Amino acid sequence: MIYRNFRDLKLSALGFGTMRLPVNPDNSIDEPQVFEMTDYAISHGVNYFDTAYPYHASKSEIVIGKALARHPRESFFLATKYPGHQLAESYNPAEIFEEQLRKCGVDYFDFYLLHNVCEISIPIYEDPRWKIIDYFLEQKAQGKIRHFGISSHALPENLEKFLDRHGEHIEFCQIQLNYLDWTLQNAKRKYEILTERGIPVWVMEGLHGGRLCKLTDEEQAQLKALRPEESVTGWAFRWLQRLPNVAMILSGMSSLQQMKENIATFETSEPLTDAEDKVLSDIAEGMKNALPCTSCRYCCAGCPMELDIPLLINAFNDAKLHPKSFTVPMMLDTLPKEKLPSACIGCGQCAMVCPQKIDIPQAMSDFSALIPSLPNWTKLCEERAAAAKAARMNS
Repeated sequence: MIYRNFRDLKLSALGFGTMRLPVNPDNSIDEPQVFEMTDYAISHGVNYFDTAYPYHASKSEIVIGKALARHPRESFFLATKYPGHQLAESYNPAEIFEEQLRKCGVDYFDFYLLHNVCEISIPIYEDPRWKIIDYFLEQKAQGKIRHFGISSHALPENLEKFLDRHGEHIEFCQIQLNYLDWTLQNAKRKYEILTERGIPVWVMEGLHGGRLCKLTDEEQAQLKALRPEESVTGWAFRWLQRLPNVAMILSGMSSLQQMKENIATFETSEPLTDAEDKVLSDIAEGMKNALPCTSCRYCCAGCPMELDIPLLINAFNDAKLHPKSFTVPMMLDTLPKEKLPSACIGCGQCAMVCPQKIDIPQAMSDFSALIPSLPNWTKLCEERAAAAKAARMNS
């Protein structure tokens, strides 16, 4: 396992992100598999575990706490986050923090973050009524927080302004960083802002919610020609290894197999060459007609129609990339009418909380307009059934 120095600590370069844990058919977390993944991670050198208050309907902290409790406290670093990005009538950081300690079964957090410091949450974090930042700095002074930082999806200029006011207290910053968002989400500028200030970068969405694992056959062939043994996922991680101010790369692993593959990649540091980086940059350019959804699901909580917005956005992206494929029409046929994009009432609550700044109501409208031009899956099924019946009669 590769390690990075942070203050007086040695952190595994790969961290276990727990936003996408394996789940059972009823959508509950598959605890035995999480335990197995955690055991494997620790036995193979992973020592950083990242969770947050809202992950998995507020169950992620509980499950990863149980999994880690089976190991010596000094064998891992645990990080979680305060949900100030979730809109509410009032905020009580002390109540949430004490609950998080109980849920995780620990006396202190090694790393603690303000969750998603962005345009809608900055006024909340800075509101003098709640004293959020002051409270957590006091917890750090008391030893209940060892290192204090933020995660952020803010525009670069707003991240910079926040750091102008509070940067002296921010020891690290977690941003969405990958070879697609380097330009698509202007992650390059965010990385530069943090590097200029001497703030180490923690990476989230290094695979852009799994999108960078799903390259076309032609794109994969380009990569294989240069690094025959490297996986598509490995390429994305090797790209991050080019950046000297990246101290932690989180991966939201959903299976033991993903865990094993990622750990194998992080056994060595093999950053890309300039020529290899150019190939990935060209591939990224070809993806930029897609909406940058990472399936964080922040949009779903307030949707009055209870739409599965990430599912619909991903389907919309697929339909634009592969307009002749039956994959999207097949999926749409499984949804009731009230769960289709046409059911969106355009209230805009989803767009207000979207870290990627996606105009979701417009996307739902555009997707609805596109659907009639997609292959008719129902008609195809009827034609196949008729052909099969005719074949039986002829035989």
